[in-house]
Amino acid sequence: MKNSQQLLLNAALFSLLAGGLSSCQGEKQKPEQNNEPVPITVEAPANIISLEQADSIYANYTKHRVAAIENYETQERSPSEKFEAARFVDFDYQMIKDYIAYVDQEASKAGVKEVTKLRMYFGNYPNKKHFSNGKKVVHPRQNSIFLLPTLAENKGNYGFYIGSNGKAELIKDWKAKMLKGMGSTLSKRKMNEASLLTNFFSTSNAQGGGSLTLNFGNGGPPPHTDF
Repeated sequence: MKNSQQLLLNAALFSLLAGGLSSCQGEKQKPEQNNEPVPITVEAPANIISLEQADSIYANYTKHRVAAIENYETQERSPSEKFEAARFVDFDYQMIKDYIAYVDQEASKAGVKEVTKLRMYFGNYPNKKHFSNGKKVVHPRQNSIFLLPTLAENKGNYGFYIGSNGKAELIKDWKAKMLKGMGSTLSKRKMNEASLLTNFFSTSNAQGGGSLTLNFGNGGPPPHTDF
């Protein structure tokens, strides 16, 4: 009887020990959990240029463009007004991120498969106090840039906006319709001379469409803390 009880006791102890060892081994084999996100490494874009290159092309603009612009503005356009050519346009960093997110959102809703490029056009503000839509002209006569997204079509890239039907439409087609509606050769010439940006904002919004063109950055003379 005692032997039987001893055998049962030994079996129970062995079972407890085996279970404990198995539990310990399971805990050791269980991988450690880390809830911290793994940082993503972004490679430098191929178009990054050196500071020396940036300084060089900035100096080239000073030498070959600034003097010509200022001479025209002060001698031919408005001799009685002082003028200093703009050397930069900047946009709030977060706004650019929001703009790209907005373009992606609207393009997706409009059925655009891929936004291919972000095109920057050079522009020149009118010598007026207000645009045709009533918005104040902060920098009359100054050069500026405006941005628009493009999509691929017929082996080319074309700027687009959201039409009144909610679909993506090409700006070149909008421009062709505008010119056709103007009629005479003189009117067409005036249309070409007018600001594409100002007319685009007013007409596309009036038609119920949606412009994706970004402008009204902060510009001015050279920021003397940079180049």
